[in-house]
Amino acid sequence: MSRDMQVSDSVVIDVDAETIWTQVADPTQMPRWSRENTGATTPEAGRPLTIGERFDGTNKRGRARWSTECVVTASDPGRRFAFDVRKIGPRTPIIRGRIATWAYDFEVVEGGTRVTETWTDGRTSWPDWVAGAFDRTVTGGKLFADFQRRNIRSTLAKMKTELESGDRTA
Repeated sequence: MSRDMQVSDSVVIDVDAETIWTQVADPTQMPRWSRENTGATTPEAGRPLTIGERFDGTNKRGRARWSTECVVTASDPGRRFAFDVRKIGPRTPIIRGRIATWAYDFEVVEGGTRVTETWTDGRTSWPDWVAGAFDRTVTGGKLFADFQRRNIRSTLAKMKTELESGDRTA
């Protein structure tokens, strides 16, 4: 049985697409909603990033801490923001590889904006059994796809609650 290489979920947020995109396209804002993300260092704080810009993210899961280097691959105001995770490491991102892609799509719908968050596994060259063993070790028994499904659902729920309440500041 092959593993799921991509998972996504959506939520409708009663806020305009441009406002949501502005928040999401500034990776320093993600800790407001994400269980794992603890921050980001960007070229210039407080603004949406553009295609080709790099940023470093910091993350945690239980006692584990790690850093990533990411590059923005899509930045279309009010429509899409995406980035590739291309380096990872315990303190600094030093191990190169195709790790993952994260994408956020924004669609104007009745009642607001449909926000779709998608995680794509970049480890395409890993045999399924190796990826499965690694995943279960670092997630406490789950495959990354299942683990990310839960994370995405949680992130979108927090984003919806916060943004609909009118809180649009860090």
